[in-house]
Amino acid sequence: MFSAISAVNSKTVLALETSCDETAVAILRDRNLLSSEVSSQIAAHEKYGGIVPEIASRNHLVHAPRLIDRATRNAKIDMANIDAFAATSGPGLASSLMIGSSIAKGLAIGFGKPYLAINHLEGHLLSPFFVASASSRCLAKDHRQDDDATIRPNVSLIVSGGHTMSMLVRGLGDYQLIGRTVDDAAGEAFDKVAKMLGLGYPGGPEIEKRARGGDPKRFDLPRSMLDSENFSFSGLKTAVRYLLPKLTVIPSEAKRTRAIPLRNLNRNITGSLDFARHDKLLRDLCASFQQAVVDVLVRKTIAAAQKNNVDLVTVSGGVSCNEELRRQLREACAREGFEFKSAEPWLCTDNAAMIAFAALLLFGAGFQSKLTEEIDPSLALI
Repeated sequence: MFSAISAVNSKTVLALETSCDETAVAILRDRNLLSSEVSSQIAAHEKYGGIVPEIASRNHLVHAPRLIDRATRNAKIDMANIDAFAATSGPGLASSLMIGSSIAKGLAIGFGKPYLAINHLEGHLLSPFFVASASSRCLAKDHRQDDDATIRPNVSLIVSGGHTMSMLVRGLGDYQLIGRTVDDAAGEAFDKVAKMLGLGYPGGPEIEKRARGGDPKRFDLPRSMLDSENFSFSGLKTAVRYLLPKLTVIPSEAKRTRAIPLRNLNRNITGSLDFARHDKLLRDLCASFQQAVVDVLVRKTIAAAQKNNVDLVTVSGGVSCNEELRRQLREACAREGFEFKSAEPWLCTDNAAMIAFAALLLFGAGFQSKLTEEIDPSLALI
């Protein structure tokens, strides 16, 4: 178990995050975020309905040097004054992880500074304790940490891309797995159901947008494994898949396999949903699906907090941007007497600020990585 956050004063870390399709660079000093730069690749991958690893890695090569230059200029810092360089080492796409890791190692060698390989999931896990005081992301004065922002014992729900898991956090570096997904993660279920509906990529925001104003009780969808600490969303996804033909919601197979979003199709194609006439049906279906996911996540997280005798619940990861999940988990925590912390929405999707924060904490606790350390696409948190 590592020491408290106060040990990291007067250190500056530059971190890269390239685990998937976002290229990101951040510089953190004395718990102040000097700069955070992100280049999104959503537009490049949307037409394929998902991430294409080769495209992602090529774009990282193009964007990373530019973002590093912009980050150092915005932070008004010379590279020689960086105390350590960090990068995500896993989990993620091998070809993408290699880019950020290689750049960070090269900088560490070139400037004679330590290198830190950071677990992407640990970045998410710790991100609720990174407290930004304003919406601007590039001014240090707007990103100062709370004086008592120690990593307190908590039950943490991580819902990020292909990962859904609950963890018991006793302190920095002291984690215990409570439960994880046994098949589809929540984020994967959102993406796959959105693709069935032709709503585009990424699926989570598309479903959430259409769920607003919908009736979450209209369709009785399954909540799987409620008595288990593990998660399963494959059955929910399959239930929606079998429901769609009965509702004439699904577009023709030929159209779907070409990954053409339904919103771009002729509204009167036989077998597709007529959005002008059946918009309420779509909104109700999205709301019902979203509620099924939220019910499972909230119930299991509260049960885990009660069982492990903690007074704090945290949530992080891309799916935690979902406003309904945040609201219902916050309300459940209030009812059951738990404090609730969530990462700010901009820290929930892939970014280098959370990687820099984790690196700064670990560096202050005496952690360093060997330059020979390899990336691990399947890297586990514990």
